[in-house]
Amino acid sequence: MYELGDTVAAVSSATCDGRVIIRLTGPDAAEAVSRIFSSPTGNRAGVFSGSLIVDEQLKIDAEVYLFRPPHSYTGEILAEIHAFANPAVAEAVMGRLLSSGVQMAGPGEFTARAYLNGKLDLAQAEAVNEIIVGANRFQLAAAEKVLSGRLAEVTEEIRASLLDLLGLIEAGLDFSGEDIEFITSDQAVERLGRMRTELEQMLTGRCADESLIDLPAVGIAGAPNAGKSSLLNALLGKARSIVSQERKTTRDVLTGALTLTHARCVVFDCAGLVPEAENILDELVQTAAIEALRNSSVVVFCVDASKPDIVEDISIRGLISTENLIPIATKSDLLGRNSLSKRVGELKEIFGVDFLPTSSKTGDGLNRLREAIDSMIINLALPGRIPDSTVEVEVASAAVALLARHRQSVTEAIENIDEAIRQIEAGSDEIAAMMLRTAYQGICNIDYQPIDEQILENIFSRFCIGK
Repeated sequence: MYELGDTVAAVSSATCDGRVIIRLTGPDAAEAVSRIFSSPTGNRAGVFSGSLIVDEQLKIDAEVYLFRPPHSYTGEILAEIHAFANPAVAEAVMGRLLSSGVQMAGPGEFTARAYLNGKLDLAQAEAVNEIIVGANRFQLAAAEKVLSGRLAEVTEEIRASLLDLLGLIEAGLDFSGEDIEFITSDQAVERLGRMRTELEQMLTGRCADESLIDLPAVGIAGAPNAGKSSLLNALLGKARSIVSQERKTTRDVLTGALTLTHARCVVFDCAGLVPEAENILDELVQTAAIEALRNSSVVVFCVDASKPDIVEDISIRGLISTENLIPIATKSDLLGRNSLSKRVGELKEIFGVDFLPTSSKTGDGLNRLREAIDSMIINLALPGRIPDSTVEVEVASAAVALLARHRQSVTEAIENIDEAIRQIEAGSDEIAAMMLRTAYQGICNIDYQPIDEQILENIFSRFCIGK
């Protein structure tokens, strides 16, 4: 698992970025950096400028940011090397570090160390990964709320109430032979009812924003002016995105929450894709759009049915890597029935898949599109199954509070409280106390779970290396 006595390092910057960031943490982080960093000049804030020794012949300008405990991200000595260089330089520097005894960091190891050293609770640590992989602003905002500690505040209140009630019930058991009553059965049931309501609100109300974290993301992709913005507005039933005949009107990733028959999702419209970027702004916008689509559960691929030349669309299709694709022929209202049927046939012959004709103006095909999105999301959640019960619909829709693990803990706590209520009403306070202990432990598991190494490894293995 994780050896906190080791010093580890990893490249934590994106491969497409011009700035290389190499991060180290552990007891020998500062010493390891000093071996490959010469002529440092620094300040009290822990920022040093100097030369990074790539090899015996090459030195480049760089900066080192040094963070000391307890103020570092990991709670250990942490250093970051920043330099404008290419991936080959980063690889060479990493080679020097590893040959000097530094270990390669595993996936999520920096955040795992922050958790193990008490800098983050487990829910916050998981939120870090949700921020990294979030496909839209809803999921990012929700993850940021968990990272800020809001979830811990909610659970702490419930834990304190459970512990207080458990103490009163167990005190009554200790003095059962004497004429002392610490709390009546009616009072205990009433307090448990309030706690149950609080837990239910975590699932459906109080932490409703965070529930968007686990909602599947549906991206709308296509060439500029392919009708993506109009489609987003039509699906959401409101003008969320600017619609214009001008190409490249959409620059940012625009989002909205969509409720379908069986599922909920976050649907977004990103900038139109192009085979080749014309300038640096187009390149940045294109990179953001492709990254958002890569993290999506489903992609709706739009081709303007009224456009005679689709060479651009063929190239754009190659930029979309997902297998969960719903191809649609937009602006179908601009073609007559026969022309549209012929056009859809041509698209199938070129792309090898059926295209669904749609019109954001008339609404034709939108219900079928909603059904296709709904079906694909359900199939991803429940492969090969069609929802036939409330439980399955709930699972398929991913209507969860926070992450799936959090939802499971809250749900089990509710079940244990329900059983405790039944036992109190039946006069079995000893069994009720046992159920309350289990409920208390379940709530504790959300943010400071005493878990084994295997579970920790499963959680942090979803992270990318360097985070």
